[in-house]
Amino acid sequence: MDTLRDKKCVITGAASGIGRATARAAAAAGAELFLTDVNTELLDAAVAEIRASGGKVTYQRALDISDFEAVQEFAAAVHARAGSVDVVMNVAGISIWGAVENLQHHHWKRVVDVNLMGPIHVIECFVPEMIRAGKGGHLVNVSSAAGLFGLPWHAAYSASKFGLRGISEVLRFDLERHGIGVSLVCPGAVDTPLTGTVQVIGIDLASPEAKRYRAHFRKRAVSADAAAAAILRGVLRDEYLVFTSQDIRIGHFFQRVLGFLYERSMRRLSERLERVARIAPAPGAPALVEGA
Repeated sequence: MDTLRDKKCVITGAASGIGRATARAAAAAGAELFLTDVNTELLDAAVAEIRASGGKVTYQRALDISDFEAVQEFAAAVHARAGSVDVVMNVAGISIWGAVENLQHHHWKRVVDVNLMGPIHVIECFVPEMIRAGKGGHLVNVSSAAGLFGLPWHAAYSASKFGLRGISEVLRFDLERHGIGVSLVCPGAVDTPLTGTVQVIGIDLASPEAKRYRAHFRKRAVSADAAAAAILRGVLRDEYLVFTSQDIRIGHFFQRVLGFLYERSMRRLSERLERVARIAPAPGAPALVEGA
């Protein structure tokens, strides 16, 4: 696929952040868009913005991708209007972090339902039709640096993002014979609304210490538009592993080639997070003790 012009493109999480930026970029490249997001008002605003700039949005529907029946209905409506699509982009996701002793069952379940089962629902409802159409295409799954690295306090989040990485690794080869490429996107820090809504269980995010770490994160973050540009380049170049910033590309190299540096980095990060948890525990969170 050397162009997105006139390609039918489904994008989840299209109302904000990387999803909205990707939708704008795809529209500017001439794609015909089919968009969804859980937030109705923000989705309507994104669609209005794209259309005002001359982009083509053929269909939109607000839904929660963890709801399989809702995704089925969305896919049926898209296929009724346009037939099989050419590009499917799984961008929607949520972020819940925390030490394992603070995570509750509903935290694990929600992040896996949205970040893993959601993309599975989308793949299940759109990719078989792409195969039957026999026209090839491309599948994009947005994972995370937490789908590559064992980042401290990311157990639930990494369960979902490593799972999506595994699915992508399999489909990379399974779909090749159908002419359908697969890109696994592994963003690091990206300055999106998700940065402000991330849940870190056990830490008071209003504390000065937590605010310092958030400011440090944003200082290193790339823009959503830069991430979107990297995604579209990955599709057009048929790249499997797509990085949105050089720090994650370098970190992945160290993980594979210089494992001791990777392990040292993860241990240091774990110590920093533990220090923040001691200084700024969330109300009601169990107190950490030395050696815990």
